[in-house]
Amino acid sequence: MAEGVPAVMCRSSLALCLLLCALPSSVEARARRRTTPGPGRLVHRVDPNFVSVTIDASLAEDETFMRMLSSPKVRVLAKALSPAFVRFGGTRQDFTEFQPQRKLPAGKPRGSQPKLLTGRWEEQLMAQWRKQQRRLAREDASGKYRQVKFTESTLDELHAFANASGLDLVFGLNALLRNADNSWNASNARALLRYCEERRYRVSWELGNEPNSFEKKAGLRVSGEQLGRDFTRLREMMSESPWHRRARLYGPDVGQPRGRTPDLLDGFLRSGADAIDACTWHHYYVNGRDTSLDDFLDPKVLDSLALKTKQVIKEVKRVSPGKPVWLGETSSAYGGGAAGLSDTFAAGFMWLDKLGTAATGGVSVVMRQVLIGSGAYHLLDERLDPLPDFWLTLIHKRVVGRGVLSAATFSAQTRSGRVRLYLHCAAAPRYREGAVTLIAINLDETAADVGVPRRLASGNVDAFVLRSDRRGRDGLVSRRVTLNGVAVTMSGLTLPELVGRRTAASERVALPAFSLAFFVFTDARCRACAD
Repeated sequence: MAEGVPAVMCRSSLALCLLLCALPSSVEARARRRTTPGPGRLVHRVDPNFVSVTIDASLAEDETFMRMLSSPKVRVLAKALSPAFVRFGGTRQDFTEFQPQRKLPAGKPRGSQPKLLTGRWEEQLMAQWRKQQRRLAREDASGKYRQVKFTESTLDELHAFANASGLDLVFGLNALLRNADNSWNASNARALLRYCEERRYRVSWELGNEPNSFEKKAGLRVSGEQLGRDFTRLREMMSESPWHRRARLYGPDVGQPRGRTPDLLDGFLRSGADAIDACTWHHYYVNGRDTSLDDFLDPKVLDSLALKTKQVIKEVKRVSPGKPVWLGETSSAYGGGAAGLSDTFAAGFMWLDKLGTAATGGVSVVMRQVLIGSGAYHLLDERLDPLPDFWLTLIHKRVVGRGVLSAATFSAQTRSGRVRLYLHCAAAPRYREGAVTLIAINLDETAADVGVPRRLASGNVDAFVLRSDRRGRDGLVSRRVTLNGVAVTMSGLTLPELVGRRTAASERVALPAFSLAFFVFTDARCRACAD
């Protein structure tokens, strides 16, 4: 965990956890904006786009598949996750090259809007995509990637999708285009930036994906210092354009700290920190090819993120104090995810715990791999229907606010580390000022009771309890989820209401076996959440 931030994995009574924000009921307290100082404190404030998503650059290998972003269903689902960033990148971004096909007209016209997919064409495209995914999986397994040319239509589709969905587009540039002296060759990026300027496309930028693995993927080694100079060159190039001058630049998108990654990150920050608006790194828990359900439920596996986060935060603070830190790409298992796990209810344990750990540890944005693209860790299935992690993400968006509160570890009626709690301010304006949201995760096969302090027992609580549609351990690999016992489904292009179960607060809340829950204490009046 970040220094000074206690772990929120609990064998837990909720009493002290919520006592951080509990209120005296005196008239004097109500007069002070109806809040009280309490013993708690705000340990971090995440970005408004804290939970964000990615689109894998593999879609551009055949630009036909970029048309999936013109699906009305995809746009409705993406818009529900707004505000958020949508990052277009990944391994294949460093094997792509912009190849303009159209002569730009004089002046600065708006780009054409791609037509929305109709139902029949959407079905045919998705059938083709399933075949394409199998080809991409074979390419991933071989570790050999073909060079791909993409045209203006990729940018047009991305911009139209982001604009219609209310998402902020981040585009990953190819960092493997190199000059003889191993410096970055910026000519292709310049052409791409010029096209975006002509079309008036608002885009933020990245340069390269996991440079620590360039040697393995392409036989090319780039030092951190050189990478920092490459980013500085890109920033200078952006500054030459009135249109791109205020655009954001993020990087270096290194893998998690191990091997030469820490040295690469240190060198990059020393030479390029001033060029970036946030420092990005990637994290996955396990290898998707040899993992198991036990890994997805293992507290020790989940605990590994806290240590990695602390290492990165410490390094960034040492070299570039105040620089925001983002998880620029992350999911459960690397290598495309674990089929039958990363796309089921079981994935939610890693995903929700990652959101809690990252926020508590000082990370400002978490980009989920992937909204749509190749692999098994996507939020939408092969029919573009929401998977369990989509619903989990959507509820998090609706009830969890930016303020991250300190919390402590307690005992619960379950095995050590298998009930995990995180405390946030509740999302505004849905909830009144001072409300708090408890995120609760039960990795255990038995239910747990979590205690509530008396001062909160007289208020109200909204409970959002997510479980698989099938009970027991075997049900964890289901692709269906229930909210408070009711199946969650989408009807046409209409999302369900996702309303919590409101009850009078009592001295205990029940946390069922193998469940993911949000408990919103609407009357907490926590002073740390009053701003």
